[in-house]
Amino acid sequence: MQVVLLERIEKLGQMGDVVKVKDGFARNFLLPRKKALRATKENIARFESQRAQLEARNLELKKEAEQLLPKIEGQSFIILRQAGETGVLYGSVSTRDISDVMTTGGFTTARNQVVLDKPIKTIGLHPIRITLHPEVSVTITANVARTEEEAQRQAAGEDLTQRQDERDEAVEAAEFFESEELAPHDAEEAAEGAAEAEENKE
Repeated sequence: MQVVLLERIEKLGQMGDVVKVKDGFARNFLLPRKKALRATKENIARFESQRAQLEARNLELKKEAEQLLPKIEGQSFIILRQAGETGVLYGSVSTRDISDVMTTGGFTTARNQVVLDKPIKTIGLHPIRITLHPEVSVTITANVARTEEEAQRQAAGEDLTQRQDERDEAVEAAEFFESEELAPHDAEEAAEGAAEAEENKE
C-alpha cells in the first residue's frame, strides 16, 4: 500500500513523503495512529493544503520535546523484579513497565514512545531509547534489580549478574589448585613411604 506520511517515521521517510509499506503495517499502525494517509489523489491534495499547518504543529511539538530532552536525558529509573541467583528475571520488563515507572517518576511517557529492541530478561543497567518526538529521542537507564539495595549497588558500578559465575569459577579454581597442591604432596609422601619400606627391609 502507498501512503503519504504525516510525520517523520524512522527508517521510512519524512513528513509529506509518499512511501510503499506493507498493508498490515499501514492498517494496524500508520493509519489508525494518524501517522499517514492512503496515498490517493484526494488525500495527497488534502495533505498539501494542510502542509503548512502540519509543519508548524510539528515544529511546535519538536520544540517542546527539545525542552524536555535535557531533563530526561541520562535519568535512571529503578524497576524491581524477582530474579534467580544468576540474575535472570522470572519474566521480562516490557515497554509498559518502563513507561509506567517514568510516569510515576514525573515524566509522562506512553508505551509507544519506549524503543525496546529486545525484552529485558536480566537484572542490570539497561540503556533505553525514548522517542519524545519523531525527530527527538533521549536515552534513559532502566536499573533492573531484585531490591532497592541491589539497585544502589548496580548504580555504583557493581555487576550483580556475574556473581554466580564468578563464585563457580572461584570454586573450580580452588578445587583445581587444591588438587594440584595435593598431587605432589601425595607423591612425596608415597616416595618417602617407599624409602622407609626399603630401609626397614635392610
